[in-house]
Amino acid sequence: MTFSSIDTWWWPYLFILIAGWLATDSWRFLGVYLGGRLSEKSDLLVLVRCVATALVAAVIANLIVFPAGPLAETTIRLRVFSAAIGFAAFLWFGKNVLVGIVVTEVVLLSGMVLATYS
Repeated sequence: MTFSSIDTWWWPYLFILIAGWLATDSWRFLGVYLGGRLSEKSDLLVLVRCVATALVAAVIANLIVFPAGPLAETTIRLRVFSAAIGFAAFLWFGKNVLVGIVVTEVVLLSGMVLATYS
């Protein structure tokens, strides 16, 4: 069975829903099953945490260096400055992720507005 095997309006939506569910929830169930049995200090969990952190850092770096959409209209100095200020706020407020994200967004949007009106 393929994406184009059934010719109805609802089939692509059902196909994407099922494929997306199978691709993500099977790993979630496996994580819940194995997560209770692993020590937080086990080598496997440390490796998983390191890979996840590296992936997030790569996505952020990609957004800063190679932006798309309205973000591409900003200067790299503004993008790097807002990320640095957001990271400093993250550390300053006890490694609170929400604070880091909000501060980064406020600095970035403020810089975009100032660049528009100046």
